Amino acid sequence: MSIIVNLDVMMARRKMSLNELSEKVDLTLSNLSILKTGKAKAIRFSTLEAICKVLDCQPGDILEYTNDKKKSANQ
Repeated sequence: MSIIVNLDVMMARRKMSLNELSEKVDLTLSNLSILKTGKAKAIRFSTLEAICKVLDCQPGDILEYTNDKKKSANQ
């Protein structure tokens, strides 16, 4: 996948557990877990906004694009 989810990094920086984030963002643990592990196929802007608000960060702090073709060509 070309999009890397760094939600766990931001949560660690803010010293916030998945349970705490789940309560503050009003999402289920399972949905947050799917997002955190990078298994999500999509995210609503309203969800991304809520996460960024709670973690006091920008969307780019959570989501990162990598060029898989460039990465595999260098290996």
